[in-house]
Amino acid sequence: MMSDSPVKFNPRAGATLCAAAAVALPLLATPLLAQQFPVKPVRFILGPSSEVLPRIVAQRLSTMWGHQVLVDPRPGGGGTVAADTVAKSSPDGYTWLLSTATFTVSASLLANPPFDLVRDFQAVTLLASAPFYLMVHPSLPVKTVKELSALAKARPGQLNYGSSGMGTPPHMAAEMYKSLAGLNVVHVAYKTVAAAVTDQIAGQIQVSFQYGPSSLPVLRSGRLRGLAVTSIKRSRFAPELPTMDESGVPGYEINGWNGIHVPLKTPADIINKLNADLRAALQTPDVHERLTAASLDVHGYSRADFEAFVLKDRARFAKVVKDAGITPE
Repeated sequence: MMSDSPVKFNPRAGATLCAAAAVALPLLATPLLAQQFPVKPVRFILGPSSEVLPRIVAQRLSTMWGHQVLVDPRPGGGGTVAADTVAKSSPDGYTWLLSTATFTVSASLLANPPFDLVRDFQAVTLLASAPFYLMVHPSLPVKTVKELSALAKARPGQLNYGSSGMGTPPHMAAEMYKSLAGLNVVHVAYKTVAAAVTDQIAGQIQVSFQYGPSSLPVLRSGRLRGLAVTSIKRSRFAPELPTMDESGVPGYEINGWNGIHVPLKTPADIINKLNADLRAALQTPDVHERLTAASLDVHGYSRADFEAFVLKDRARFAKVVKDAGITPE
């Protein structure tokens, strides 16, 4: 027999259900947002870096998504302007930072860095990398790294090397060589890569470490002589050049690289979506071929692998700074 007694409403139970629903809705909404991402244009913020790779990747993703990926160069402050812009942007996946080795150097070179890739950002993926090339002016009577080391030891403080500025990866590459080989070679800092290369071609500086994609045309023209590559394995773009490790500098390894980081509080589901789509874009034939034609090694790391890569690179540069006796500013 059914009771005609009214069902009593329990205010405490109702409040509990409402609170549970309030917690559950955002959890359900995040995967849904990731599935729908993107629904508007994306900003790809660059520091002082080549625009070749970002524009190739941005073009492909714009086609995949039906929404533009807009490349936005912010070269000021050696990357600090770009990093600050991204760190302070909304953590929704719509603003990216083109991360480079410059950011892992600054973690050790600056006493109080305004940003940190690990502290202030989330890793998405490693896009591509390339080694540096040890180059000398043709007038220098050396054809191998061992001969260069011997000449530098015989003439301490008389040889000089140029870089694109204090704390840049080319500067660190030279300091690692000096430290491991026990050399006294004078640093000449320039404001740009082009200025350093121009002066080296003119014979104003004798030695430099320059990024592969920009230095290979100069080496192939014969205007500068290549002695070695800074990767642990020989580069397929210049297989005739030995590695620094092969050339009598054991354990030497430094590479330039480009990756993508997003603001720290970006939801994991959106980062996973970005990682999957970026890796797919990198493996499309047109993107892979165009990046390879630019003398870049194409990657597409998992998030975990890229995080580990950044930590290893940061530790490598911290050791270079310490061994070179460079005081953080």
